[in-house]
Amino acid sequence: ALSATRPLDPWRWIGIPMLQAIAATILFGIPIRLWGLRLPEPVFPLAVVFAWAVIRPSVIAPFAVLVMGLFLDIYWGGPLGFWPICLLLAYAVILAGRGMVAGQGRTVLWIWYGLVIATAMLAGYLMVMLDSKAQPSLMAVGWQFLATIVLYPFVPRIIERFEDANVQFRYGNGR
Repeated sequence: ALSATRPLDPWRWIGIPMLQAIAATILFGIPIRLWGLRLPEPVFPLAVVFAWAVIRPSVIAPFAVLVMGLFLDIYWGGPLGFWPICLLLAYAVILAGRGMVAGQGRTVLWIWYGLVIATAMLAGYLMVMLDSKAQPSLMAVGWQFLATIVLYPFVPRIIERFEDANVQFRYGNGR
């Protein structure tokens, strides 16, 4: 069974999902209106960041999180450092709780995903409030939270696809 596993190639389980999240962000950033409404603006990198922390702690992942955060800042025209802080905070929270999440069912994983998204959104809300000295729209933050939480089905797919990158799963200790 060990020979049937895929090699630990960081470009496969870090690089490909990162590029997919960036591409999805660009696609949803196109100013298209359907029935008078704009496409939602979910934070696609949050789903990837969550999955990376659950799959395997890595030295490369925080740098990839930083790159995705800087991309979001530049793409959306925000202050540099805003999204990297939010994404790294989300990564740290799930990494700290990884022992409680590992081996749990999808419901527990979904609850953790919601808590991590809420933490990142709350941090972003507070940073914007401190920077602008005004209260951001709770409705806009709420819609972005909902649009991001809807991405949950992609999290188990990423985890299942790349769980063999975790050495524990390779030797049978993780199942």
